[in-house]
Amino acid sequence: MKLKFYILSILCCSFLQSQDLDKSPWHIVGKNIDANNYYGITVANGMVGMVSSPEPLKVNEVILNGVYDYYQRGRVSNILKTFSHMNMHLEVDGNRISKNTISDYKQTLDMQTAKLITTFKVGDKISVKQEMMSLRNLPFNSMGIVEITAKKDVEIVPINFISAPDHLQDVRNLYAEIDRPHVLIPLMSSVAFSPGRKKVATSTSFIFPENHGNEPKIIHEDWDYNMHLMKFKKKLKAGETYRFALVGSSMSSVHNNDPHNEVERLTIFARLEGINRLEKAHEKAWQELWKSDIEISGDLRSQKAVRSALYHLYSFARKGTAYSLSPMGLSGLGYNGHVFWDTELWMFPPLLVLQPEIAKSLLEYRFERLQAAKDNAFAHGYDGAMFPWESAEDGSEDTPVWALTGPFQQHITATVGWAFYKYYQVTKDKEWLVSRGYPVLKEVADFWISRVERTAPNNYEIKNVIGANEWEENIDNNAFTNGMVKTVLEYASKAAEALGKEPNKDWRHVAKNIPILKFADGTTKENATYDGVIIKQADVNLLSYPLKVVTDRENILKDLEYYEPKLSKTGPAMGNAILSVLYARLGDIKKSYSLFEKSYQPNELAPFGVLAETAGGTNPYFATGAGGMLQSVLFGLGGLDITENGVEELKVKLPKNWNSLTLKGVGINEKTITINK
Repeated sequence: MKLKFYILSILCCSFLQSQDLDKSPWHIVGKNIDANNYYGITVANGMVGMVSSPEPLKVNEVILNGVYDYYQRGRVSNILKTFSHMNMHLEVDGNRISKNTISDYKQTLDMQTAKLITTFKVGDKISVKQEMMSLRNLPFNSMGIVEITAKKDVEIVPINFISAPDHLQDVRNLYAEIDRPHVLIPLMSSVAFSPGRKKVATSTSFIFPENHGNEPKIIHEDWDYNMHLMKFKKKLKAGETYRFALVGSSMSSVHNNDPHNEVERLTIFARLEGINRLEKAHEKAWQELWKSDIEISGDLRSQKAVRSALYHLYSFARKGTAYSLSPMGLSGLGYNGHVFWDTELWMFPPLLVLQPEIAKSLLEYRFERLQAAKDNAFAHGYDGAMFPWESAEDGSEDTPVWALTGPFQQHITATVGWAFYKYYQVTKDKEWLVSRGYPVLKEVADFWISRVERTAPNNYEIKNVIGANEWEENIDNNAFTNGMVKTVLEYASKAAEALGKEPNKDWRHVAKNIPILKFADGTTKENATYDGVIIKQADVNLLSYPLKVVTDRENILKDLEYYEPKLSKTGPAMGNAILSVLYARLGDIKKSYSLFEKSYQPNELAPFGVLAETAGGTNPYFATGAGGMLQSVLFGLGGLDITENGVEELKVKLPKNWNSLTLKGVGINEKTITINK
């Protein structure tokens, strides 16, 4: 009877723990994990991204930021998928476990500490808990902490293996043991070259409990050219819990001239820091990030979704770098890991108001590639700088030839300049404006005054482009393109004046005379030949937010009522987010909230609710959509506005089921703003 009661108590506690996590605003619990319908969640630190796997103790793939090569994607580059170094096998009493031989398999993302927590049982022998993290304190390092509790006397064999993806060449697998007083450091490494001869390297080591002189013996095995492993045996008594960790480093010659030696140094450093110091430093770094947060009271689903979007943007970028964000961040190879307007228009604004230093890194990426943009303008017969539609490592155009977006989706050049001035509006950093902001804005403005066509006195048209709505190709006088160009030419003029310079008089003259086309009833016309067809995403509505080219309430509503029904159900989620902002600013909170939900809920995928680009899509994680959804909260329902005075607050009302909304760490003063019912 006592045994029955004990078992029942254990089951109840487990159930309640799972239920508590479901109700936690910080945890995303994997629901009904099915290997055939599984879209992994990513742990990343802005440099190394690891995507979860339905297989126990495995990582699906590892993405290394900032390095691209030509492989598996035809004639354009792809972000580098590198060694999978944090994988483990586990043998229990001589039998290797798999997803088919374990039970109670659960995966939960703790967003507060950026840890993926995996738990499972192996028969009646052991229970396992693994905490996987991409260490925020060490940009090239990862760690997995494993706890194994024996239910009876048992022998376990944890096995770390490094495997190389097929595109890596000249793979070299190495193993060494570094002998120091009281400690023997196992060091397993792999080195290879990408197809373009970029050197990539990884290294791993076990960290054992701090009982020196009693560490297990490591056995190393070479299996084939693309995989090797190290393992140890440990006998556990019934009731005993054994805790150890695996640390790993990953790097390329883009990051360091000698990646092989450097990853080994970093792994040794992490090994000797120990589990507790590494874990605490990682948690402290994330604690600092979460000082900028969005808290929603009364609506748990919205809270979790918003936190998930923030978590992913924070995970995919980091301050102090010159790396940008691709539409899929570090969650996979989608869109080849290239950088589009998705960064500046969609992901940059939330980061700008919550994490200005991270936003600064995204701009540094563009600044370092300014010369490539100038070369691109020269090649097309224009002055100034013409930023590529798809940018990768060196900043040259990297769009597939068959995609006309490359040479014609030129609004990206204006959008890059727009983002640079927005950073100055928020920070008022004149030193940065001198060295970074104005040099970019000047080249952007010079491009556009060379790009416009004078078709009549005081009439400057922009012909033969593709706008935000990519389904309308090679059209004239696109609303968003023209509106963004008018805006950025004014911003370039203001930036010059802020530095005591005389702006080029043509900038404002041209801006004043670029047309915004209208239908007979005053509705903004998307382009010169637009005839009411279904559109891929918001274009005209972007003139109201974020551009403020259309500001009259009647005109904003007219454009909303005309274009909202034309927004495709198969288009990306960002269009609904923009409409949500506009309805919130117009005071229609019910409509705004409905569009906020529509901007992400149809795109959630099992088992973690990661976002696909479109409803029914299968290409997560769509960081662009996360950026759009966050804008609907920050700049719509939350009432923030970026102006010449910095971050200001508009009067707003909350959705019916939100008791309060708190925006923490806003702007350079890290202000806390609370909106109550």
